[in-house]
Amino acid sequence: CSAIDACESSNGGCSAKAECRRTTPGNRACVCNAGYTGDGIVCIEINPCLVNNGGCDRNAECTQTGPNQAACNCLKGYSGDGKTCTYISLCSQNNGGCSEFAICNDTELTERTCTCKPNYIGDGFKCRGNIFQELLRNSNTSRFYFHLEALSIRDIAGPGPFTLFVPHTDVLNSDPRVKDWTAKGVMAQVLRYHMVGCANLLYKDLTAITNITSLHGDLIHISYSQNSLVLNNQAEIMLSDAVGTNGVIHVINQILVP
Repeated sequence: CSAIDACESSNGGCSAKAECRRTTPGNRACVCNAGYTGDGIVCIEINPCLVNNGGCDRNAECTQTGPNQAACNCLKGYSGDGKTCTYISLCSQNNGGCSEFAICNDTELTERTCTCKPNYIGDGFKCRGNIFQELLRNSNTSRFYFHLEALSIRDIAGPGPFTLFVPHTDVLNSDPRVKDWTAKGVMAQVLRYHMVGCANLLYKDLTAITNITSLHGDLIHISYSQNSLVLNNQAEIMLSDAVGTNGVIHVINQILVP
């Protein structure tokens, strides 16, 4: 007589995911393969994600990839290997896209707020200081700033409000009269003729008036025609309404002469 091998046919009636092990003649035991669980007759895959998030960080997603196998991926707003995930602060990189003169505050995972610092105004993405500071930051008006500095003119650094009509940098660099005025000591008067005190006049405000008095003391005549604002019948406003904490800057295409 020979012993009957209970595992010889159809895996001994065990699951295809189980091992049939001979015990005594005519008997066998069914043992689920690694990664599976059950009684050996029925074996199902073990999903490790169902227990303790599969060993992934609580801020990670566990995805089953095979029997008792899983991948861990950090959720949006976090970085790491999935086992350990660290919150990514939006504000930690490039100030969160806020202005350099703004404070960035993380609010939610993918959100942040931008708020202009004290003594600056704006929406947080663009923040402006006083108009004296803003002159230097803009290449269109920086030459005017350097002329003010050279002559120690600080009128517009005060609380204001002020309205400035600033000749474009290219105009100040190319007009030969600037050298003559500087040599004759009258450049300060010319510069002050481009400043208006006690008024924060936006472009729309200027369309409604005909004359304003400059810090130099002389009047500036304003006319509006063909959708353009013209000063003293010659200088046209090219760029307007650069608003600072103490006034507004308009860029013009010619120098005003008192």
